[in-house]
Amino acid sequence: MSGNQTVPEQPEMPLIEHLLELRNRLLKMVLAVVVCFAFIYPFANDLYLWLSLPLRELLPVGQTMIATDITSPFFAPLKLALVLAVFVAIPVILYQLWSFVAPGLYTHEKRLAFPLLFTSVLLFYAGAAFAYYVVFPLVFGFFTAIGPEGIVELPDISSYLNFVLKMFFAFGVAFEIPIATVLLILSGATTPQDLASKRPYVVVGCFIIGMLLTPPDIISQTLLALPMWILFEVGILFGRLAHRRTEDTAEGESSSG
Repeated sequence: MSGNQTVPEQPEMPLIEHLLELRNRLLKMVLAVVVCFAFIYPFANDLYLWLSLPLRELLPVGQTMIATDITSPFFAPLKLALVLAVFVAIPVILYQLWSFVAPGLYTHEKRLAFPLLFTSVLLFYAGAAFAYYVVFPLVFGFFTAIGPEGIVELPDISSYLNFVLKMFFAFGVAFEIPIATVLLILSGATTPQDLASKRPYVVVGCFIIGMLLTPPDIISQTLLALPMWILFEVGILFGRLAHRRTEDTAEGESSSG
């Protein structure tokens, strides 16, 4: 057989077997989330107190968070525990997806896919950590400082949870930009030179996305837009390296074939 790529190692599976394999992988993903939830839920109230700390520390003395709905004290920690269970189970979820698609990949694709998978998990967690330790103190400090005098701030626990989960997701996804950039380059959809030439449009796009995904204040918008731009540049850098390595590998296989 000729060609410069190694064919997938396993033979083609019938459609029914593919569906059964997909079902088994999905069940394992759900089981991982359930197990994580079972370990996390007993600490849900403590985790909510930790999550709300960046805001509670900035509230004036004597003021605290409130629950405007009678069910909020129960459902807010429950929702937090469930979302955290999904976050914690992300490595298992991605591994199951990887195990499902890996048999259909070529050898050189497998070598690239696993590092990208591992890096994407780390970047998502890094984005969430950046939101908690950097963005939240600045944003909440801004909001609590500009309020009119005489207004008592009593944030609702459910509204706060929805806000921070949205921010976690926005920054987690934004930190995946290097992975998306590298994949676009490796798939042949674009080149590092083309992406670099579109830099002005990307910068504007980053600020537009920051405006849509964050509260209507310049601080949070900038804190999302600037990392997105920097991560785009990082993606181009690693995309150049991966593109060059792929070309060298293809040349070596064609010369030896």
